[in-house]
Formats: sequence, structure tokens, C-alpha cells
Amino acid sequence: MFSNGMEDVLQVGIISSTHGIRGEVKVFPTTDDKNRFKKLKQVILDTEKEKLTLSVESVKFFKQFVILKFKEFNNINDIECYKGKSLYVTRENAVPLKKDEYFIADLIGMKVMDEEGRRFGVLKEVLITGANDVYIITCPDGSEVLLPAIKECILSVDTEERVMKVHLMKGLIS
Repeated sequence: MFSNGMEDVLQVGIISSTHGIRGEVKVFPTTDDKNRFKKLKQVILDTEKEKLTLSVESVKFFKQFVILKFKEFNNINDIECYKGKSLYVTRENAVPLKKDEYFIADLIGMKVMDEEGRRFGVLKEVLITGANDVYIITCPDGSEVLLPAIKECILSVDTEERVMKVHLMKGLIS
């Protein structure tokens, strides 16, 4: 089964600037673990006009950024025009997930239910923080609730049914 829609790709980063003159780019990672970049062989650059498949030649780390060098680019002038553009990987090229790890793309828009099976809201966004991720849930009344992505709060995630069951700890919900 092949679909060329964007649901088969996962965003891993955004090119923030060039780095040096040999065509390296500084990438802001949108993945929870930037060490995943070490294992990447190919990424897809969405230029907004086309999707370019690029081969990763080298990976370095600088502060919160990942410095990538692509085989296809050897000059700052060739890659400078892609600042602000997104990098994706196909699901097949994505680093395998461990148990209880999910692709953010699979969580966004998921229905959120409480322990009693009552509809609590929809997962709108995932904030990547230092300690644990935080799920932003939009409730039916339009309010937003921030839930830490910890075992005590997130009871189950069903990516097939697109339903997350949560435990609402006292003090978290006003």
C-alpha cells in the first residue's frame, strides 16, 4: 500500500540557518530525541515546491541544534534558500520506537477520554520539555488542559483507534 500523502512522513526538524560554507545546515529538531539523527540515512526536504530526498553525510550536535551535511549540497549558496523549511523522514526510515513511544504526528488530533470513558477533549499539541513531554488537550468548552506525559496520567494510547485514556490527577485540573 502506497500513499504519497504527508501522513506517511514524520517531521524531524526545521532548517534554521546555514552552518559554515560547505553546505551544512543548522537544524532545530522536532523529535523528542535528537540522537535519532545519528541513525538517519535519508531525509525529505519539503521546499514547498517539491520534496527532495537527501542523503545524510554527517551529523554533529551544537547546543540544542543538529548540524547536518547532505551529500547533495557542498556549498552554502546551494542550500541557503532552504532556511525555515521542514525535514521529514518516511515511516520506514524513522528510527524504531520503543514501547510507550509514539510519533507526535500520530498523537495530534487524538480523542482523549477520562478513566470512566467520558470524552475529555482532543490532543492539540505536544510540548517537548526537558523532563517529560506535555500534552495540550482542548476540552469541549474550548479551554485547554496541560497534562504531563507520564505513566500516572497517560493510562493508554491506542494509535489504531486514535484514543488516549488519561487519569486526571488532583491539582492538575482547575
